[in-house]
Amino acid sequence: MAVSTDAIRVLREKTGAGVMDCRRALEQASGDQEKAFHILQQQGLERAEKKSGRVASQGVVDSYLHAGGRIGAMVELNCETDFVVRDEGFRSLAHEIAMQIAATNPEFVSEEDAPDDLSREDKRTKVLLLQPFIKNERQTIKDLVIERAARFGENVRVRRFARFELGG
Repeated sequence: MAVSTDAIRVLREKTGAGVMDCRRALEQASGDQEKAFHILQQQGLERAEKKSGRVASQGVVDSYLHAGGRIGAMVELNCETDFVVRDEGFRSLAHEIAMQIAATNPEFVSEEDAPDDLSREDKRTKVLLLQPFIKNERQTIKDLVIERAARFGENVRVRRFARFELGG
């Protein structure tokens, strides 16, 4: 099936995937944008999983201040290359995670950092990566990071964070 360049452009803008990946996904989905989107999303998740073991030594520290400067958070978000660090989407992800930390006050980055005796519900509230994203309750922070890592084509990790509250 012949795929129009407009269809490729629309899918590319929506997903950030490469032109040839968009073309192949649209051909596989017989031109259906929604099916092609899900194909690319699945491919991205598979690629991100393959890259999860790679070293992420570059990155950015971002901060967020809330409530007139009464609450603040800092996060270190790592990736593999300085090329991705300069990407506005990467910086935006770091800022969104800092905002999440300020809003929800997690204690641990990942499940591995949390004590084994925490209940499932406590882990969901105290572990950053298991928390529902404040801008989309159906998505966890872990899912958000994996989705963006697939878009960047690199391993992305939340390394550490700090939260400050005036008088807290």
